Amino acid sequence: MTNQQYSHNSLRTSKKITLKNTADFKIRLLNWAQQFEQVVWLDSNEYPREHSNFDAVLAVDAHSFLKCGYNNAFAELKRYKNNTQDYIFGYLSYDLKNDTENLTSNNLDGLQFPDLYFFQPKKLFFIMDDMIEVQYLDEYADEMDTDLENILKQNEMPKRVRHDVKIHKRITKKQYLQHIDVILEHMHRGDIYEVNFCQEFYAENAKIEPLEVYHHLNEISKPPLAGFLKIDDKFILSASPERFVRKEGNKIISQPIKGTAKRLANKKADKQLAIALSLDEKERSENIMIVDLVRNDLSKTAIKGSVKVEELCKVYSFVQVHQLISTITSIIDKNTDSIDVIKSLFPMGSMTGAPKLSAMKIIETLETTKRGLYSGAIGYFTPEDNFDFNVIIRSILYNQSNQYLSYSVGGAITAKSDPEKEYQECLLKAIAMKKALKSSHY
Repeated sequence: MTNQQYSHNSLRTSKKITLKNTADFKIRLLNWAQQFEQVVWLDSNEYPREHSNFDAVLAVDAHSFLKCGYNNAFAELKRYKNNTQDYIFGYLSYDLKNDTENLTSNNLDGLQFPDLYFFQPKKLFFIMDDMIEVQYLDEYADEMDTDLENILKQNEMPKRVRHDVKIHKRITKKQYLQHIDVILEHMHRGDIYEVNFCQEFYAENAKIEPLEVYHHLNEISKPPLAGFLKIDDKFILSASPERFVRKEGNKIISQPIKGTAKRLANKKADKQLAIALSLDEKERSENIMIVDLVRNDLSKTAIKGSVKVEELCKVYSFVQVHQLISTITSIIDKNTDSIDVIKSLFPMGSMTGAPKLSAMKIIETLETTKRGLYSGAIGYFTPEDNFDFNVIIRSILYNQSNQYLSYSVGGAITAKSDPEKEYQECLLKAIAMKKALKSSHY
């Protein structure tokens, strides 16, 4: 590390450092972070910073925190954020739907995560290209130099541990197909047009080293919105490709994903699959239905006439899959609180369906597991009231104390859905998590 430079604001002391090897530093930094009870790591995996101010960020060690159930959760979060007026990092679980609508969540919950958790970190590390900006709350600033020395002393990779994980399906294929038939009956009656139906894969008595599994998952997928979250004994290991919503000044950006195709080793055949996905009538209709839903949700807080579709059904190619992604934006009044924007959009349309309320009721009836953090969001708020949140998909959730491990996958069901193909799409999306839990990857 070279070129060290200090600066100061009302809350935090900061220091900018030039890195010699950014990839190496990121690994050592995340290893060092494991000593803390609260850790949030967000990594763009070097995707272009079109909608981001940094390549990666680490937030650790709570100076203050908010943990609560869904009752009045958004009001509590608004109060906490506005009182803190600093960076706060954390997550929103899917079951905050019960705060936005008159709904319940009574399905099995093996993970036992709180519905909402945010914390104000004592220590922050922002990585941009070969530069890192370290920001410590003033009362902890004297620990900065010692911490930086200790980070450089860390091993390059975490210790390899043999994982003892036997994955089970929460429902059988036969049950899955039966549930799809019920959904199609709802569609034929006009109750819904689209619903995102999900299934859980789980392990009991699971013993894993979470950081090692995260590194493996990230290595397999290299997504633009990866995340590692640790809150006490609970972990999220996320390889999410999807942005839920971001605020940049008075601009709101949402990028729902709907439409999936596998990747192929043969470049020509792979390109043909991507083109076929962009033209697929069923996949495009899935995406466009959600675009309409997001436009409607954004309009609740937008300045009149400001909602725009900047990209419609654009193919983005990731390591595991091709995806159709649309980008919808709006402009809000300067006095509109960021929490009101998020609440108006939550839960995200890509993980519910249309109409949203009817879809969520059907999801609760037909899915056998409480979603919890799955199809929720990880992210942060800035002191300027900006924010950025991913969608918690392609993610492994782990409760270390009760040794329960879970990952869920799903897909959009429409009247044109082929139940067998939908099931195969679920298995395709589960590949990365399944591979990541194999221990022999170094």
